[in-house]
Amino acid sequence: MSFYSPPDDVMNEINMTPLIDVMLVLLIVFMVTLPAMTNTVKLDLPTATSTPTGTPPPHVVVAVQADGSVHWDNETVDAAALSVRLAGAAQRQPQPDIQIYADKAVRYEAVADVLAATQRAGLTNIDFVTQPAPN
Repeated sequence: MSFYSPPDDVMNEINMTPLIDVMLVLLIVFMVTLPAMTNTVKLDLPTATSTPTGTPPPHVVVAVQADGSVHWDNETVDAAALSVRLAGAAQRQPQPDIQIYADKAVRYEAVADVLAATQRAGLTNIDFVTQPAPN
């Protein structure tokens, strides 16, 4: 008479059924607790009463060329004239944005002089304009 003997091979696979059961339970727990986590503090937030003007603030273009010369809206100016124009721009309401275009070969000293003159005039909105890198 022959008796059944189990195979001697060891099972090398992971049983996925218990793993899936545990993951589904965790998913359900997170789905149930997530709404409670987002609404724990009740706030009465204020609403906005002002409307945007829709007009952008004025801007002034200051260009610094590679040789250190400074241009105010396409007009070459020296340091004294730049200071006078910056002081005049600081008196305007609203203050204009100062857009600085600096050549990549210019010495930083020339750009620093323009920045210092802008700060002395009391202007606070300064933009450095660059060209995006080609892809």
